[in-house]
Amino acid sequence: MTVTTSSSVPPPCTVPAFEPLRVGGTRHRLRRALRRGRLVPALLLALTAGALAVANTGVAPAAPPRPTPARARPPAPVPLVSAPVRIADAATVRLLRPGDRVDVIAAPDSPPGGESEARVVAAGARVAEVPRQGETRSDGGALVVLSVPRSTAAVLAGAGVTSRLAVTVC
Repeated sequence: MTVTTSSSVPPPCTVPAFEPLRVGGTRHRLRRALRRGRLVPALLLALTAGALAVANTGVAPAAPPRPTPARARPPAPVPLVSAPVRIADAATVRLLRPGDRVDVIAAPDSPPGGESEARVVAAGARVAEVPRQGETRSDGGALVVLSVPRSTAAVLAGAGVTSRLAVTVC
């Protein structure tokens, strides 16, 4: 047998190198990332970083607002002491109850017809104790215990020696 070398097939050639094809494009990758839950956290992180970068422009922050009178701290409570006060009119004292607020007024002892000016020696004092029925003096006075600051208690004690004391209910 005889072999003929003539054929209609071309001689072999080399195939050039090429990148692999990706089917579906970027839209499919985006959908796949959304389905897998990876894109949303990445987008949120990028947005947060961008917002922080814009906010941090080097400008000094504004001074904090000053407290308004409504937000201002209340003054520190003043420690109260018990001050016994002899009130000249026992009938007035019988009108008082513990917890009442009173103003104590001092009128200097003066001879009849003499001019004297009364003054308030304690304003808004809280009544702590009142005498029980029948615990009044023969001259008509009654002892009341008031809760007042220490400085006011000293003024009350001094006024009780030199003046007659009266109360008005607040």
